[in-house]
Amino acid sequence: MKTLHADIVVCGASLGGTLAAYSAARSGKNVILFERTDWIGGQLTSQAVPPDEHPWIEYGGCTESYRAYRNAVRRHYIESDEFLSEIKAEKLFCPADSQVSFISHPPKLALKILKEMLEPFERAGNLKIILNAELCGCDCSDGIIRSVIYKTAEDDITALGKLFIDGTDAGDLLPLSGIEYCTGAESKEQTGEKHAPAAARPQDMQAVVYTAAIENRIKGDYVIAKPENYDYFKKLKAPYGDCPVYSMYGPDSSTGRAKLFGMFSCEYSADGQELFPLYEYRRIVRADNFRQGVPYDVTLVNWPQNDFFLGNLFDCENAQENDYLAKQLTLGFIYWLQTEAPRADGGKGYPYFRLSGEHLGTADGLSKAPYIRESRRIIPQFKITEDMVIKGADPVFYDSVGVGSYAIDLHITTQSHTFFYEPTERFTIPLGALITKKRTNYIPACKNIGTSHLTNGCYRLHPIEWNIGEVAGYLAAYSLDEGCEIAEVREDPVRLKKFREILKENGIPLDWSGCDIEKISIKGKAKARR
Repeated sequence: MKTLHADIVVCGASLGGTLAAYSAARSGKNVILFERTDWIGGQLTSQAVPPDEHPWIEYGGCTESYRAYRNAVRRHYIESDEFLSEIKAEKLFCPADSQVSFISHPPKLALKILKEMLEPFERAGNLKIILNAELCGCDCSDGIIRSVIYKTAEDDITALGKLFIDGTDAGDLLPLSGIEYCTGAESKEQTGEKHAPAAARPQDMQAVVYTAAIENRIKGDYVIAKPENYDYFKKLKAPYGDCPVYSMYGPDSSTGRAKLFGMFSCEYSADGQELFPLYEYRRIVRADNFRQGVPYDVTLVNWPQNDFFLGNLFDCENAQENDYLAKQLTLGFIYWLQTEAPRADGGKGYPYFRLSGEHLGTADGLSKAPYIRESRRIIPQFKITEDMVIKGADPVFYDSVGVGSYAIDLHITTQSHTFFYEPTERFTIPLGALITKKRTNYIPACKNIGTSHLTNGCYRLHPIEWNIGEVAGYLAAYSLDEGCEIAEVREDPVRLKKFREILKENGIPLDWSGCDIEKISIKGKAKARR
């Protein structure tokens, strides 16, 4: 058993966990960052989800470090001799011309940029990153965590710290520490939300998904071996319509009913309606944007058809089985696309779709980890509820520590199999949602903040999780500098004012005042839901 000491221990290198380690180390603190996979970055990298952003992202509504990240993505292509000069000349180009993102790019590039952000602190010696580490224990009493235990291939590690940041995508430190939390859908009585169910459903969570990368080779045969559970999933009916799960149908974002999709642009339904092109939805490479050397388009298959709605990956007895089945669902869908999917030319199957792990760092072409949309969530000092963010609300909180914008967008859930979509106002992030109700030295850094089941649907996106994680690191560092508890930063008006000034000095906007949205017009890019 090896013992390590740090000021701040970050458990999990999700996108928020990675940024928490970045801001804590940037504040001069001694930080250890643990991650169970071999990639930092969570939904941007190991989960293979291109950044989904609000329409004003090119002009405001994010932290300076997130803006620097976006600039680094475009700079990568600008510095490429093979990327077309006419596209480089556009001020706001999308490298892959995707439907879902303004800067869609390969997860491997995202990893490279994030590692470059952390490298100076590793070199300086105040940040240590430990990969392939499994969280397996926690020493905690009365809400105060003293150490966590990780298992690696080489050794078991006990990490002692003053403050602990939970950067896991499922809030894994919560059950181990005994700190109070909730999961799934709260009842109407618990939250007062108009669209909450009458009775709480703790296991009714948004579906997880294993993303696949497929390369359009245009010709050839790259059909994979028939997956073990293919026949089971092929017979499975979708809960949102009288259609199989394996089909070109998916749920409509507004109605939740079955909707026909196309594969590529300029495909039409029988009644002449142009179909939404799924291949371009999360495309991460567009060959036409390069002179040579990049012969094929690559897209990420994180579509409605491979959302795993049959169960959850935590706090249930069959979590391990569900994880396996979620992979099988995606593999089976790829096999169906290769062999049976109806094509616009009247044929069946795209055998020339090749599973491509090069951009994901995997041999099987699937993401290293599942995309988890909904986490365990802390019981906070201040819970964000539906009425605070919907259209007509004024979601500007006195203790704001950041900004965000996205509709409440819930994918199919695992028990009631329901969907929910509701527009919101541009909102802010209240510090009270990052602080547990009972006093602890635990800080959430991603989807484990104090949202409700519903508002998780608008606080889970890339720039928002980035902001949350960045604030979590600064909050930990500030409380150590002040010699105070985390809760006191919010309770003491003087400390709160000082902390918010520190955030502003570090490029974190506290409201939307610097983004004149009325003068902004986004042209030419149809946004799609996740």
